[in-house]
Amino acid sequence: MEKMHLENSFMAFQKELAANDRSKGTIDKYLRDVRAFFQWLQDRELSKEQALAWREHLVEKGYMPTTVNAMVSSLNAFFQFIHREDCKMKFLRIQRKVFCEPSRELGKDEYTRLLQTAERCGNDRLKLLMETICATGIRVSELKYITLEAVQKGRSVISLKGKIRTILLPHKLCVKLQKYARKQRIYSGEIFLTKNKTSLSRRQIWKEMKGICALANVDSKKVFPHNLRHLFAITFYKSYRDIVRLADILGHSNLETTRIYLISTGEEHQRQLDQLQLIS
Repeated sequence: MEKMHLENSFMAFQKELAANDRSKGTIDKYLRDVRAFFQWLQDRELSKEQALAWREHLVEKGYMPTTVNAMVSSLNAFFQFIHREDCKMKFLRIQRKVFCEPSRELGKDEYTRLLQTAERCGNDRLKLLMETICATGIRVSELKYITLEAVQKGRSVISLKGKIRTILLPHKLCVKLQKYARKQRIYSGEIFLTKNKTSLSRRQIWKEMKGICALANVDSKKVFPHNLRHLFAITFYKSYRDIVRLADILGHSNLETTRIYLISTGEEHQRQLDQLQLIS
């Protein structure tokens, strides 16, 4: 494709993704993957064979299969957009994971240490923010829906990605949020704000969480907002064993997505095997 025409296609694709309520992070990733492909393609003609060669190139470079499939998804969306469905690729076949690596899963005791550390550091906002995500299972991008009005009602109506769902807020959390709001002189609207009364960015939340890892003696690789959502999912499922209800709470339209959240660590899987008592 001609360079100027390609750039115009990128811009149009970006607008199309935005019109379909894709998040900024998703749009940036799609464009990054698409640009990477065409940079690799150089002056060669776009074809299904070249697309498959690029997929094989990623595998040979040592990319994880899940990463390759995510990049394939980006390219397929772009091929669909430019009416080159003939170039679309199939995903790599990946065996369903039975358990995840312990080095990536945040445990409840580690979560507790993070809360205690945030409190010791005098960062009440961070402590309450982590509790809010972990006690409700919301995404970090949905924190803006935790408003004083929602807290007073005990429920928050979240509208994201074209879907609307209602999240119930635990009573104890509501009490803490209202107390925090009074202290910060917040009389309406969002509760988690910067000193300048603007919304907290994902980057700032990430940075503050990473900043207390060493003091909390928790591996920083485990500490990011989305892992709090995972901890909620695992804790909820262990208590109620209701994956359909959990999917509704998390805002998943596909139960397979929810199932991924519930993959336990290899250590737990080992305990389960030992408990079978099938060795004499």
